[in-house]
Amino acid sequence: MMSETAIYAFVLLLYMGLLVIVGLFTSRSLRNVEDFYIGGRRIGPWVTALSYVAAYFSSVVIIGGGGFGYQYGMSTLWIGAVNVLLGCTLAWIVLGRRLREFTTRLGTMTIPGFLATRFKAKEARIISALVIAVFLIIYNVSILKGMGHIFEGLMHIPYIVGVLLSGVIIVFYVSLGGYLAVVWTGFFQAWVMGAGLILLTVGALKAVGGLSATNAALAAVDRGLVETPGAWGWAGLISYALIVSFGVWGMPQLLVRFYSIKNVNVLRIGTVVASLGGSMALLPYLDGAIARVLHPGLTNADLAIPTLAKTVLSPWGGAIFLAGVIAAGMSTFASVLIITSSAIVHDFAQKGLGKPLSEKQAFRYSRITSAVVGLVSLGIALRPPALVLVLTAFAWAVIASTCLWPILFGIYWRGATRWGILSSMGSGLVVSLIWMALGSPFGLHGFIPGIASGLILLLLVSRFTRKLSTEHLAWVWGKNRSSSTKGRIYPSLR
Repeated sequence: MMSETAIYAFVLLLYMGLLVIVGLFTSRSLRNVEDFYIGGRRIGPWVTALSYVAAYFSSVVIIGGGGFGYQYGMSTLWIGAVNVLLGCTLAWIVLGRRLREFTTRLGTMTIPGFLATRFKAKEARIISALVIAVFLIIYNVSILKGMGHIFEGLMHIPYIVGVLLSGVIIVFYVSLGGYLAVVWTGFFQAWVMGAGLILLTVGALKAVGGLSATNAALAAVDRGLVETPGAWGWAGLISYALIVSFGVWGMPQLLVRFYSIKNVNVLRIGTVVASLGGSMALLPYLDGAIARVLHPGLTNADLAIPTLAKTVLSPWGGAIFLAGVIAAGMSTFASVLIITSSAIVHDFAQKGLGKPLSEKQAFRYSRITSAVVGLVSLGIALRPPALVLVLTAFAWAVIASTCLWPILFGIYWRGATRWGILSSMGSGLVVSLIWMALGSPFGLHGFIPGIASGLILLLLVSRFTRKLSTEHLAWVWGKNRSSSTKGRIYPSLR
């Protein structure tokens, strides 16, 4: 008979070994920087959709969502429901086709590159690249924190060791295999993550006696734990739900799936798969509420899910759940490394600062930057602040407040101007940061005033500033132009 620790170690080592093999295998398919960043735009719908789900619902949602469920009860299930509707279904419908068509037509492979080319605004590239690089590192810290807590809670491995083990493996296979390694590992990780969450939820419901027993026990503690909005309040519930759902529309590590998919004809399949797979987002919040019943005395809410798994699952079930959470975190961390690398090397250094790099140099520096960003995130995660979901909401709020409206209006409104989107980016960034520095007055997270100010300024400034040329807009929208300008691209901006 294998001991519990041996079972966990066996499953984990087997899983991580497979990830390393994927990294080695996909590295053989990399021919250029486009392959490293977006897989050569040849990824199929199932791989794209499930890797999207794995990157979206990372260990942050499993650990952080469980922590919020533990603190605030059943009302947090609304966050998971909004995740599916706004973050999966509508994101794929509204953004998918147009982002794929526009980025292909404009010859861009990053969000900063798209904004710069779409609006003829080099400043948009630099601003968005810096915001993405800085705040995705903060997001990475929250991911590593979630994985560290899982190792700590399930295997009694010190938090620091868990963080180091997870981070080093991810940095290795991403640096080797680039985006291809990210999406293929994400595809497999989505299945593992789903299996782990289902096992945990079934075990938790059996242990507590079902949903009715859960609601009764929570109500005995505090009626707010079973009512909506309950202990959280409407402002807190709505703002957090919007951050982690509507905020997705401005998150480059997820949007990259749309412009890397092989063609627009397979987006319908991807939408269905992503929506069905995304329904697993409801489970961590439910499991966290159940943990409040079974383990009412926890001092750290982020340990709710690991503690629950330890008590309701068999060693083999716990090992599968551990692999699922690690899979979720690794998929997101890997996606963020690719996006951060492209922001620093391609958008900031190569295009923003005009540093000349050959294809070979850009390829090499991208790999090195991925490794360095991963190691920096590791260093910060060894002594991280705050709850997992608090860190995530902070990073997402700033990035989405800066990038969401320029992206959305960039593919839907011809009237958006260069100064309109620059003012939107600047106000979204500054207002969201100031609002959170003031302690989120009225219970509203900085995301809400950030996107509100960005929207208002984009519309107002675009109304009173010079429009982009008819020729440029015709090219952006794929309309016929004169033969003298046919095929023209703006290489200095891409």
